[in-house]
Amino acid sequence: MIHLSEAAAGEIKRLQSSRNQPNTCLCLGVKAGGCSGLLYTIKLESVQTEGDPVFHHKNITIITDQKSYEYLEGLKLDYSEDLMGGGFRFRNPKATTTCSCGQSFST
Repeated sequence: MIHLSEAAAGEIKRLQSSRNQPNTCLCLGVKAGGCSGLLYTIKLESVQTEGDPVFHHKNITIITDQKSYEYLEGLKLDYSEDLMGGGFRFRNPKATTTCSCGQSFST
């Protein structure tokens, strides 16, 4: 399961609305890159691939590919704003190290 905080769900809904894409899904993934070896990907998608894990949390449909889900299972996605601006924060129980930017990790 992938979980969203109230703040993350609110920001996703705001992005869907501002882009006039209310029926899109939150697509989370992992790819090679970043300071720690693996990098999170996040985007709004209107198309699902059959067989991909699908979750529904706080009225948001979340999709990921099976390979990424191996790294994302149990992920808690949050959103916060600070003096540098707003951004999504990934709380991943499978990450053993993370980069200071919070967007890169290793297992």
